[in-house]
Amino acid sequence: MNEEKMYEEVYRFLRKRENRAANIERIVEATGVTEDLLHRWVRKGRLQPALFPNLGYPCDKCGALTASGKLCVKCTDEIKKDLNTIEAAQELRDAMNEQDQRTYHAQRDRKQ
Repeated sequence: MNEEKMYEEVYRFLRKRENRAANIERIVEATGVTEDLLHRWVRKGRLQPALFPNLGYPCDKCGALTASGKLCVKCTDEIKKDLNTIEAAQELRDAMNEQDQRTYHAQRDRKQ
């Protein structure tokens, strides 16, 4: 069966009210389409999680289902937190270096 016919079969399955909340495993079981193909269709926007809430594709970092981007919300939040920590540490280092420079110049000025 070609990909377009498989897509049509999946879409017909999901259009039925009782199947709209089906998860990936149920869709695979009912239609015979592979998970990878379903993930690809969601990634491309052919199947929209807004209409079918249990659809998604694996996060590139942890494998949890996500509906947009390459990372799930949890991994995105972790990375943002890590970046904020790194930025705060850099600001602290910069402030300490600035303080060291002022102390050095103050001591040098006193000696002269």
